[in-house]
Amino acid sequence: MSDKTNQLELIVRQSGLEITSPKAKQLLDQFSGYFDIAADWEKKASAIVVTDASQTAEMKMAREGRLFLREKRIAIEKKRKELKEQALREGKAIDGMANILKALIVPIEEYLDKQEKFLEIKAAEETERLRIEAENKAEQERIAKEKAEAEEREHVRLENERLKKEAEEKERKMQEERAAAEAEKKRQEEALAAEKAKAEAERKRIEQEREAERKKVEAEREKERQKAAAEKAKAEKEHQRKQAELEAKLKSIITCPHCNGKLYPDGSKAHSEDGTIASTDAATERMKDGIKRISR
Repeated sequence: MSDKTNQLELIVRQSGLEITSPKAKQLLDQFSGYFDIAADWEKKASAIVVTDASQTAEMKMAREGRLFLREKRIAIEKKRKELKEQALREGKAIDGMANILKALIVPIEEYLDKQEKFLEIKAAEETERLRIEAENKAEQERIAKEKAEAEEREHVRLENERLKKEAEEKERKMQEERAAAEAEKKRQEEALAAEKAKAEAERKRIEQEREAERKKVEAEREKERQKAAAEKAKAEKEHQRKQAELEAKLKSIITCPHCNGKLYPDGSKAHSEDGTIASTDAATERMKDGIKRISR
């Protein structure tokens, strides 16, 4: 027996059929030949290897083998459908016969069961009656309890609503009082801020007036300084002019070649304090003294 046949027998056993039963023998007979064909062509196919376009014989052999195996595969599928349809018909027939027989037997069996278990049935009925009574009583008690609880909940709800309204009214009044206090506080703060702003504006005005006065005084002082500086510059300029004139006059003294007397260009004599003709150096000193007096 080949490995393939062993595989078929294993499938039969796994399906639950007895391997020696006619049905199992029928299945093995129908399909075992195909295992031999598949094994034979498995070897033939491995020998056909096409690697070049010139191997037309191998290509032809591959085509013939494929068509042959295709034919066997279609035959296997056809046989599978036939056997399965037959098995389904057999199953339907078996189910139909069994259902008819059960339909005849089950009512009789149930009747006899009731007669046999008369006492048990009566006891069960009494137990069921007592259970129903207990359930009804429990249900009535539950309803009464739920009603009482609902009434209590309603009472609590109404009380909570009353307390809630009282709390809301109290909160509303407190909010109004807080709002009034906040408004008064805001009014006072605004008044204080306005007063501060007014005081700050007055302070700034006074500072601006003081700054303007300071700038005015500073401008007047600057004007006086500029005036004094101008007068000083004018006096200095006048002093420099007179000094230049004096120095020019001193430089213009002429010494007489006959008597060595000192004369100015206008012909006046340059005398000293003792009545003599002053020398150039004495005249120069006298001129400097005159310049100093002019400066003072």
